[in-house]
Amino acid sequence: MTISRRIRNFAEAKENKLALYANSGAYRLDLKGYHTMVYRKVINQCIQIGLGAFLSYGPLSAQTDSLFLTVGQLFELGMENSLPIQADKIRERQAKEQSQTARRAQLPDIEIGLNGGYVGQPILFERGLSHPTRPESPDWSQNYALDLTQPIYQGGRIKHSIKQADIERQIALLQTRTDQADIKLGLLQQYMNLFSYYKQHEVLTRNIEESERRLKDIKRLKEEGVITNNDVLRSELQLTTDRLALQETENTLILLSQQLDILLGLDEHLYIIPDTSLLSHPTPTDSYMQYVDEAYANDPAMLLARQQTLLAQNEVELTKADNRPTISLHAGNTLARPVQRTMADMYNNTWNIGLSVAYPLSSFYKNKHRLNAARLNVHLRQNEEEQLKQSSRLTIRTAYLRHQEAIDRVEALKLSVRQAQENYRIVQNRYLSQLAILTDLLDANSVLLDAELQLTTARTQVVYTYYELQHASGKL
Repeated sequence: MTISRRIRNFAEAKENKLALYANSGAYRLDLKGYHTMVYRKVINQCIQIGLGAFLSYGPLSAQTDSLFLTVGQLFELGMENSLPIQADKIRERQAKEQSQTARRAQLPDIEIGLNGGYVGQPILFERGLSHPTRPESPDWSQNYALDLTQPIYQGGRIKHSIKQADIERQIALLQTRTDQADIKLGLLQQYMNLFSYYKQHEVLTRNIEESERRLKDIKRLKEEGVITNNDVLRSELQLTTDRLALQETENTLILLSQQLDILLGLDEHLYIIPDTSLLSHPTPTDSYMQYVDEAYANDPAMLLARQQTLLAQNEVELTKADNRPTISLHAGNTLARPVQRTMADMYNNTWNIGLSVAYPLSSFYKNKHRLNAARLNVHLRQNEEEQLKQSSRLTIRTAYLRHQEAIDRVEALKLSVRQAQENYRIVQNRYLSQLAILTDLLDANSVLLDAELQLTTARTQVVYTYYELQHASGKL
C-alpha cells in the first residue's frame, strides 16, 4: 500500500462519516464545496496530531514500523548515536586522566631497590704492586635501599603543568559542545527536509484529488458535447504527471527517512514521522547586538578559541620554568652487606636526608628562542580569536537577516496562495461556462500548486533559520 493510498483511505473514511451527517438533513453541503470542506477537515486533523493518525494507515505500519519523532528526541538520539560525539567523549576522559596525572607530580617519588650479586676475590697490594695479599671476604653481596624525593619548587613547572592539563580538559569539553551544535544543525536540516517533503506530499495529494474532480467534470462536459476529447486527453496527461510527481515525493520520503535512521542509530527500515506542530512553535528573536553578546559569552567555538589563547599563555610560563632553579627534599635508607670499605662480612645500615638545589644556567641561552616562539604563539592565538569574533558577527548578521526574510516570505506567500486560489476558482468557473480554454485552467492550477509548494518550503525555512540563528549565537 502506497503513502497516497494510505492518505486516501483515511480521507475517504472521514468523507463517509460527513456524508452520513449531511444526508440526515442537519448539515447541507453543495457538491462542489463538499469535497473541499472534507479535505480541509482531514488536513487540519492531520496537522493537529502530527501526521500520526494518517501515517498509521500506510506502509509505515503495514510494511515496517514507524516512529513519531520530535525535535528534542531527534537531538537526543543524535547525540547518543553520533560517532564523532562518542570520539569526543573518549577525548574528554583522556583529558581528565591527564589532569589527574599532572596533579600526581606533586607527590613524592619513592623507590625501593634490591641488589644482589657475586663478589670477586679482592686483592690488596701493601708495597707497590708486589707481594699481593688476598684477604678473606664474603662471596655474595646484598643491598636493600629505600629512597624518597619530594619536589618543593620546580620553577612553576608543576603548577603550570596542572593548569595546562585543566585547560586541555576544558578544550575537550568545548570541542564536544561545538561538535554537538554542528551535528544538531545538520540533523535538523535532514529533519526539515523530511518535514518539507511530507507537507509537499499533502499539497500534491490535494492537487491530484482536485485534478480527478476536474477530470470528472470535463468528461461530463464532453458527454454533453460541450467540449472535445482533446480536453479530456490533456486533463488525463496532467493527472498522470501529478501522480508521477507524487510517486517521486514518496520515494524521496523513504530515502530521507532512511538517512535519518542511519544517523540516529535506528533500524534503517523504520519510517520517521516529523512533528508538524513545529510550524506553530513561536520563533522569537532578540536584537542583533544581543545575539552578538551571547555568542561572545556562550558560543563554544568562541570559548574554545579563548581557551587556546590561555593554553598558549600557559606555554610561555612553562618555558620560563626551565630558566628557574629546582629544589627537592630527598631521604634514603640503605641496608648492605658486606661493608664496602673493609669487606667485613657484616650488614651495614645507613640513612640520609638532605636538600637538593639545581640551577640550569645553560637554559638562559638555550631557551631564548623557544621562549620567543611561545610568546609569538600567544599573539597568533589572540589574532585567531579576533578573527573568529569578526566571523561570528558576520554569521549572526547573515542568520538574523535570513530569518527575517523567511518570516516575510511566508507572509507574502500566504497572500500569493490566496490569490492563486481565487484565480483558479474564477478560471474554473469560466471554463465550466465555456468562457476560457483548458490551457488557462491548467495554467491556473499550476500557479496554485507552485504557490502552495513555495509556501511549504518557506514555512520550513522559518524554523531552520531560527535554529541556525540559535547555533550562531551559541544557544543550540
